Amino acid sequence: MKNTFAGHDQNLTGKLLVAGPVLAGTIFAQSVIYLCAHSLEDGAMGLIVNRRLSQPGLDDLFAQLDIEPSPPQRRIGLCMGGPVDSERGFVLHSTDWEGEGSLGVNGNATLTASLDVLRELAAGHGPRRAMMALGHAAWEPGQLEEEMLRDSAWFVAPATEDIVFGTDHSKKWRQALAAINLDPGALSMAVGEA
Repeated sequence: MKNTFAGHDQNLTGKLLVAGPVLAGTIFAQSVIYLCAHSLEDGAMGLIVNRRLSQPGLDDLFAQLDIEPSPPQRRIGLCMGGPVDSERGFVLHSTDWEGEGSLGVNGNATLTASLDVLRELAAGHGPRRAMMALGHAAWEPGQLEEEMLRDSAWFVAPATEDIVFGTDHSKKWRQALAAINLDPGALSMAVGEA
């Protein structure tokens, strides 16, 4: 099965990494990661967008952070963003809102790590689409490229609002694979024959 990563110099910021079968049995099994930053010099950073967190709940988290009103007037998805800095929160959101500390990922998404965006969302305002992640995934320079090219651990797919911000986490991995014309069933069979 050929990987969709075309070359060593391709910037993947704003794309999805879709876990391949080789990652079964790891923390990244069937993960979909939105890449917030990627370069050969600095490595890569992304957020898993399909691992719902049940604890802490959004209300509990907002209470811990003293964000009013409680309960919030608006709810957003809360995910386990990755194994790095699991206590640190990031809000990935649409580009129609920006605050202090916001970083434009590309023309379709913004990443904010300040509490301002959570206060806006709790008050019923803020960006049109948003999801919060605790923790993130990170790769040293060259590490992600190695995992993609040598290990075939990741496939690259286009990011869509439905996959990134959608609430049905159980379908996101299959949706991302379908976007690059890969059938999860065929992937499993191909790995079994290796």
